[in-house]
Amino acid sequence: MKIYSVLDPEFKAYGQVVTGMEETVAEILDTLKDAPCGPAVEYVPTWEPLQELPAAVEISEHCYGGMPVQLGWCNGHNTKLNCLEYHRDSEFNLGTEDFILLIAKQDEIANGILDTAKVKAFKVPAGVLVEVYATTLHYAPCHCDPDKGFRVLVALPWLTNTDRPVMKNLTAEDELLTARNKWLLAHPESDEAKGGAKVGLSGENIDIANII
Repeated sequence: MKIYSVLDPEFKAYGQVVTGMEETVAEILDTLKDAPCGPAVEYVPTWEPLQELPAAVEISEHCYGGMPVQLGWCNGHNTKLNCLEYHRDSEFNLGTEDFILLIAKQDEIANGILDTAKVKAFKVPAGVLVEVYATTLHYAPCHCDPDKGFRVLVALPWLTNTDRPVMKNLTAEDELLTARNKWLLAHPESDEAKGGAKVGLSGENIDIANII
């Protein structure tokens, strides 16, 4: 599997690098470096030390046009795909260390299934703010250095990834909804699938441990 860079033209179909917010990026990184980073993947939708920063207002205004946003993180160690998810809005990521995103496009889903052969890997350099488009399937980052792991900002619209609304399923897509504004396709080998998440990935459960 080739690992591209988000600076390569191949990334344009999946997202974009955000420039012009250097002070905001520096403020977030200075706070994010103190977040815990354990051996497994941990996700916190909203983290008060980030949410209280003036940078949170900057993300709201310049990344979401003034919409209310939540600043959280996804930290830890990981090399596997396991699942892919999407939202109705873009997600913004920023790492204190280099990290890798395993991503695909929503329009590559066929009959409710995505072949993992469609997945591509993109390295995000430390300190680079990236927008991952709403139509881009993504999940937990992967580390580049197992000694360091990853600490990655996850900025999303307010209440995303919180408790799933209580509702009756009416469409096939409703079966994928596992939290607010979070539609998930699980690989059959993943813990998420074993826990009841809808299987929506076929093919290899990609593991990049041997190529990083």
